[in-house]
Order: sequence, then structure tokens, then C-alpha cells
Amino acid sequence: MTSTTPSEPRKPRVAVVFGGRSSEHSVSCATAAGVLSAIDRERYDVVPIGVAQDGSWVLAADDPAPLRLTPGHTPQVVHEGTEVALSTSVGDRTLAVHEPGEPPRAFGEVDVVFPLLHGPYGEDGTLQGMLELADVRYVGSGVLASAAGMDKHYMKVVFAGAGLPVGPYTVITDRQWRRDKAAAMDAVAALTYPVFVKPCRAGSSMGVSKVDAPEQLEAAIEAAREHDLKVIVESGILGREIECAVLEGHGLDSPRTSLPGEIVVEAGHGHAFYDFEAKYLDESAVSLSCPADLPDDVAAEVQRLAAEAFEALGCEGLARVDCFVTEDGEVLINEINTMPGFTPHSMYPRMWEASGLSYPELIDELVQLALERPVGLR
Repeated sequence: MTSTTPSEPRKPRVAVVFGGRSSEHSVSCATAAGVLSAIDRERYDVVPIGVAQDGSWVLAADDPAPLRLTPGHTPQVVHEGTEVALSTSVGDRTLAVHEPGEPPRAFGEVDVVFPLLHGPYGEDGTLQGMLELADVRYVGSGVLASAAGMDKHYMKVVFAGAGLPVGPYTVITDRQWRRDKAAAMDAVAALTYPVFVKPCRAGSSMGVSKVDAPEQLEAAIEAAREHDLKVIVESGILGREIECAVLEGHGLDSPRTSLPGEIVVEAGHGHAFYDFEAKYLDESAVSLSCPADLPDDVAAEVQRLAAEAFEALGCEGLARVDCFVTEDGEVLINEINTMPGFTPHSMYPRMWEASGLSYPELIDELVQLALERPVGLR
């Protein structure tokens, strides 16, 4: 009688999906570069999948170097003919490869997707809905929380409905703008200048303008509309910008919060606020500190409101909550980001690093949370 040695269990296969159709394509690539460099290859089988700007899904090279965003290099996913697709049959998590002129071939099962897309067509619930249909577990929030978290208007409606403090704002829809520009701009008069004009459903500070006077408003709205036809205008809040990272609890545990962090835009670099260049291309323009220098009670309030915002929106996995702390110590929630920047230098992982959770450990934690959580209603 011959004995057989049982084969080693298969490592969970993680599909790292990045790129996408939004204006944040290159930022998503940079995020993927960080994750691909740090994910534990001894524990996970990693499959990089790039989403080209035409929406095609392609097998990408497992090399983070070309994906890094630098002043001289804007990374992008290139569609070179070979595409991949997930099955939409329940219970079939097979990844299929499609090459021109060849029948589809199975590439193996995917256990969890790490969706590193930022902006519309990825962070806004669209990709999450597709993964739900494909019956594949994924890192991060579900359809509703992703969609509401992407839309700064409905995000604030949810927060206000839950009794959380938000600053004054107004929304200008495409219909309002096309019907009567003057009336749409008159609604801004109730706000305090300077105001910040933003696309409702974009990130990475793209299309965002600081407006110091009414005569600058129309041009700022038109600039925001290049990214989203729905625009939000927010009162400038006199105070400090404080951020807090939130991580889902295990089982019935409450969300966990990091030490709060602070971003300060340094004078003399030509940045009126924390814009795209300051975030990704000019590291000398900002100083990032964690823990932020706050009184203990204010820091605790930031953490409390961050956790409550996470739960009010029904978030899962991770989120970064951005707050204002006014001069008298009041804390206001500015926004939540359900898939925050995730390079090793981004605020979300840096706040967790300062709180005792390293970047590779954070990636592992998020994958494990996704593996624990089923798809479908929960």
C-alpha cells in the first residue's frame, strides 16, 4: 500500500485591478504600484489586471516600476490585444483570457479582487456591482456605500441625515446650469468666500478650484464641469484640515480608527490648496504629520465622527474621512473616500503606519476582511 502526501492548500488568488476609465487613471496605476510591491507573495497568488481607458480589461505585467507616477512619467494601462473577463455565473469565479483569433482559455479562479480604481467607473459602485454579479469577493465598500461616497452631494445628505456635522454647501446640477446660469450662481451668495468649487463625482483634487471672489465663479464651475456635469460649491472653513483612516472591524466589532493626521500646504510653492500637483508631483509642497497636534478631546472627536461617518454610509473594508477643525475646536466632516490613495506615501497608509499597522500588514488585513465577507445581501 502506497501512501500519498496531501498537496499543499492553494494560496488565495488576489486580482489587483487598476487603471480605469476616469480622469484618475494614472493615480490608480500609482496606487497599484505600491500594492504590488508590498503584498505578501508567500501568502497570496497575485494577478495584476489593468483596465485601459477604453474599458478593456487586460492581463498586466507583474512589475510595479512602469506604474509609478513621477513628474516625468504618467503611467497608463495599454490595451495590446489580450483581454480578461470574469464569469457572471454564480459559483464560477474563473478568469478567462481572450486573445485575438483564439478561443477563450481559463486562467484559474479568483478568490478576491482588490479594486484600486479611483473615480467613476470603478470607485462609484459600478465595479462593485459587477463583482457582486460575478459572485467574487472584493476589498472595500459595496454598491450603495461606494456610489454615495463618490457623490459629494449625496454623501453630505447621508451625513446630515445621521446627525453628523457638515459645512455649508450648494449643488449645481447640469439642468440648473443650462437653464439659468445666473440663478445657479446666485445660490452661492449664501456661502462664505473663499468657496471651493468641485466636481461632485471626482477625486484627487481634479477640477477643484479655490474661488476668492464672485467674478471668478463661472470659470471655476466650467472647469469642474469638465470632470462632472454636477458641481458642488462649499464654503471655505477657517481652520485645519484633519484626516482619519478607518478600517472595518472583524465580525461585529466596531470600525477601527487611526491616529488623526494633518496636511499642511507649505507657502512658496504656488499651491493655494492641496491640489493634484501637491498630492502627487511636488512632495516638498506639503508636510504630513501624524499624529496631528490636537488636544486629546478634539482628536477623540475626530475619531468618533470618522467611525460614525463610516457606519452611516454603510462602508466596508476601508475609508479615509476628511474633517475640518475650526479655531474654536468644532469638528466638521468634509468628505469620505471609500478607496483613498493607497501608495506607501498616501495619507491613509501613513496614518495606519503611525498607529502601529505597517503597509504590508494593512494590505493583508484588507484582503483577509474581504475573504471573510460574502457577496450579496449582508
